[in-house]
Amino acid sequence: MKNLAIARRYAKALLLIGKEDGNAEAYREELAGVASLISQSDELEQAICNPLYDAAGRKKVLETLITKVGVSAVMQSFLLLLFDKGRIGFVASISDFYEKLADELKGVARASLVSATELSSEAVEKIRATLSQKTGKDIILDVEQDPGLIGGIVTRMGDLVLDGSIKTQLLNMRESLKRGESV
Repeated sequence: MKNLAIARRYAKALLLIGKEDGNAEAYREELAGVASLISQSDELEQAICNPLYDAAGRKKVLETLITKVGVSAVMQSFLLLLFDKGRIGFVASISDFYEKLADELKGVARASLVSATELSSEAVEKIRATLSQKTGKDIILDVEQDPGLIGGIVTRMGDLVLDGSIKTQLLNMRESLKRGESV
C-alpha cells in the first residue's frame, strides 16, 4: 500500500508541473518510454535500481540512459530526483499512475472489452459510444478476444465490470442449482 502512495505522490507532482508548463502529454510519453525501457531489461533494471551496486555507478547508468533517450530537462530532473530519493524502482508504478491522472485531466477513460469472437468495428464503436455517453468521458477501448467466454462480452472500466459472458451466466446458473434455487 505504501508503494502505491509513493507512486501516486510522485505522479501527481509531475502532473502539476505538466499542467503548469503545458507539457503533461509529453511527460506522459517520456515517462512511459523510460519506464518501459527499464522494465524490459532485467540487466538495466538491476544496474539502476539494485541498492547492492554502488550508488554513483547506478546514477551514471541512469544519466547515460537519460542522455541516450533524450528526454526533456524536466523529465531528466524528475528521474534524477527519483534516483536521489531512492524511488527509481517505482518508475513503472509512477508511470501507470501518471497515465491515469493525465487521462483524467484530458477527460479520457480507458476500458477493456473482451469478447468470445471478433466483433465488427461498428459493434465496438457502438459500445465505445455508449460507455462514453454513460460516463461523459472520451473512451479509449482496448479490444481483446477470449474464446473461453463461450459467447458474449466482458467490459472493464476501472473498478466497474460489466460481465455479459455466457461462461459467467453458466457459472451463476450452476451456483443457483447447487443452492437449490430454481433457475
